[in-house]
Amino acid sequence: MTDSTNQIPDRIRLSFVVNGTKRTLDLVPWTTLLDALRDHLGLTGTKKGCDHGQCGACTVLVDGRRINSCLTLAVMKDGAEITTVEGLAQDGTLHPLQQAFIDHDAFQCGYCTPGQLCSAAGLLSEGRAKDADEIRELMSGNLCRCGAYPNIVAAIQQTMSWP
Repeated sequence: MTDSTNQIPDRIRLSFVVNGTKRTLDLVPWTTLLDALRDHLGLTGTKKGCDHGQCGACTVLVDGRRINSCLTLAVMKDGAEITTVEGLAQDGTLHPLQQAFIDHDAFQCGYCTPGQLCSAAGLLSEGRAKDADEIRELMSGNLCRCGAYPNIVAAIQQTMSWP
């Protein structure tokens, strides 16, 4: 005799709005949001760095707030609106942050750049950073092994006046 209340379902149907498009997936319950985006939706801009929430390479926006997608189960975000680096540009025009990163050469290898961009977009919408020191503090969850931090801060400062 088995107790069906203790059984984990094989798959769970989830729906998200990802970069403006409704997407439905059937996932095993332990699938991270990062793996759902990369492996199931093909959005490989979001990077798997440390897979422990320490580097920020997997940062995406969920309902406008920045999160580490490697630490978040997809099932926790059923119905959410998710923006990845692929969704920052609109109608073929780069997001002002993307252009500022180019203008300030705010990347070298580029591996952390998607997470840096999504985190910076969240930072701007939060409106809490007023100067370079606050930008550095509020972006401290996003690591860059190349050391492009001064250029990243300059790019964010350039974009702070963007509406």
